[in-house]
Amino acid sequence: MPFYAPCKVKDKSLVNSGVCMHGNRYLCIMESYDVIVIGSGPGGYVAAIRAAQLGKKTALVEKYNSLGGTCLNVGCIPSKALLDSSEHFHQAAHQFETHGISTAGLKLDFKRMIKRKADVVQQTVGGIDFLMKKNGIAVHYGLGSFKDANTINVKPEKGKSKVIQGENIIIATGSKPASLPFISVDKKRIITSTEALSLKSLPKTMIIIGGGVIGLELGSVYARLGTKVHIVEYQDAIIPTMDRAMGKELMRSMKKLGVQFHLQHGVKEAKSTAKQVTVKADNKNGKEVVWKADYCLVSVGRKPHTEGLNLEVTGLQTDERGRIVVNEKMQTAAGHIYAIGDVVRGAMLAHKAEEEGIIAAEVIAGQHPHIDYNLIPNVVYTWPEVAGVGQTEEQLKAKGVSYKSGSFPFKASGRARASMDTDGAIKVLAHAETDEILGIHMCGPRAADMIAEAVVAMEFRATAEDVSRMSHAHPTYTEAIKEAALAATGDRALHI
Repeated sequence: MPFYAPCKVKDKSLVNSGVCMHGNRYLCIMESYDVIVIGSGPGGYVAAIRAAQLGKKTALVEKYNSLGGTCLNVGCIPSKALLDSSEHFHQAAHQFETHGISTAGLKLDFKRMIKRKADVVQQTVGGIDFLMKKNGIAVHYGLGSFKDANTINVKPEKGKSKVIQGENIIIATGSKPASLPFISVDKKRIITSTEALSLKSLPKTMIIIGGGVIGLELGSVYARLGTKVHIVEYQDAIIPTMDRAMGKELMRSMKKLGVQFHLQHGVKEAKSTAKQVTVKADNKNGKEVVWKADYCLVSVGRKPHTEGLNLEVTGLQTDERGRIVVNEKMQTAAGHIYAIGDVVRGAMLAHKAEEEGIIAAEVIAGQHPHIDYNLIPNVVYTWPEVAGVGQTEEQLKAKGVSYKSGSFPFKASGRARASMDTDGAIKVLAHAETDEILGIHMCGPRAADMIAEAVVAMEFRATAEDVSRMSHAHPTYTEAIKEAALAATGDRALHI
């Protein structure tokens, strides 16, 4: 497809003077790139950086006026800022006295906490701006949509649209909050995670529909600050896709914050007035239960965000869940168009999107990368944190895999006792015959960081015996991993 043509364009805003390869005077109808990435979340901006590192002329298209996508603006980063702030407040209110630190006169400045969150977001987004400039990536702000399989129309909120052309396109448009068909999210009293991150004042009561990662994290934030939180979950467990034992550990810990869990409850109605929300659900026995609260947070997952892309002109279609179908190289049915992150199959995780973005960029550059989805860790950033990688015990049972299990509780850890973080445990699952580690799951302090040791071990196909023979510094939280590995190799744990 030619990128240059004689000047026959009526809209002169689309025309820039140029010279063709033979030296003849031509007019460039549109800017052209080796790679165009649509969406600037973790998957998109990382894909753009990797493509630029590999020598590709790269452009990044972002719908909003801020780079970073959901994760940096209204997801991962702001929620972690509030999680840390709320945990500091909770420790000051409930643990500092035990440490010999007086907290007389302690008070919460909720507006300042929200402002700090916004500052963290601004700093982080600014870092992405710097990385784009450093790597010579052209950034185009506006809604990106296909005019044809190689041409992208960029329509900004204000001003004229521009058209750019790419030899390769990477779709990284992420996801948006899902809802229930019978609930109208008014973003005032019935809210999504986006609004929950920027409330004007601390609510006295909150109902959260959904016991998944987002609901638990935000429920944890508000419960620590004093909000009465009810979590309503349709299934019989929270974080049901993770190891069930870790979900039970987290539930026990969150109940200490005053969180009330209502499992096996099917929500059937949520209605709001100017000042409160009423939620109705049926419990497992079919009895109606009614709650009233200041806010209702609908946290029932997320769905791929492909609206506005105009995929029809490319010949691409989505599956029954709205996801774009790709192969192991992240290629769509149109070989030069790639899709990554939340718009394709698999867990909706920022770090999964990053890995897929790197895969796409390296395939475009002629390399042969690979990704092992079994070794993408999953994390819940409550406190204690929950993390897991590999197969859960429930998955191994369902597949009929012969395995052995070893666990170690943090109440038996000297380091955990020193920091008053004794909730939770670590579980190591290993093959019954080969001893190769099949999964490691944990609920405890710094689990989000400790899970990396498990990923490294499994990447190199370590056995439980291998990990049990590694020297772990004392006293550390990671000693619990060694102890769980010892427990999995014949009940050899030393400190319990």
